[in-house]
Amino acid sequence: MKTLFKRALGAALLAGAVAAPHTAAAQVNGIATVDLAGAVTSSQALQNGYQQIATQYETQRTTIQQRQQQRQQLILTFDTNGNGQLDEAEAPATQDPNNATVQQIQAIDQEVATLQRPINLARVFVVQQVAQQYAASVQQVMSERNIQLVLEPAAVAFGDADVTSAVVEALNARVPAVNIIPPADYQPSDAAVQLFQQVQQLLTLAILQQQQAAAQQTPAPAAESGR
Repeated sequence: MKTLFKRALGAALLAGAVAAPHTAAAQVNGIATVDLAGAVTSSQALQNGYQQIATQYETQRTTIQQRQQQRQQLILTFDTNGNGQLDEAEAPATQDPNNATVQQIQAIDQEVATLQRPINLARVFVVQQVAQQYAASVQQVMSERNIQLVLEPAAVAFGDADVTSAVVEALNARVPAVNIIPPADYQPSDAAVQLFQQVQQLLTLAILQQQQAAAQQTPAPAAESGR
């Protein structure tokens, strides 16, 4: 899983980020785009921090995976026709609060949420620490490249003036490492939580892309020749 995580981050996260040769347009017209979530996700501090958190909470993560597998097996007990999914006739049973299996599923959900909470809190803390240097990193890139205006990629319909990779480099210099243990009274801001959710989406997408690429590279089994 650790190898997949590293490869996914390196290969897929910012596949659309434009390298330095493409930033000439930004230097000419003074306008560039930067992806906040993409920059934070690709920073070395975040990648290392997430790896440290994975190690720190390895036991909890293993338990979560086991409980999720158990949950899936319980869900499948409602699949009375054995087609691998719940249809309209089968789904209502999963909402019955008096059903013993439903109660087991709810207990698993509560346990998983309890186990996941400190992991996510540590991740939010890492995201927030990196993000605190984002504005200064953007300002640095703007100054170095004579950029007057920076926009989110969604605000631009056309153009190649993306300097996210340059901002990542600035972040790496400004935030070489982060602390993965939040203070006892740590209360993340709404903005930090929202950014964390965006980071998680990018990480999930990267892993899915990596898995799809690996599946495409796997050769199909050779057909047996007749005799």
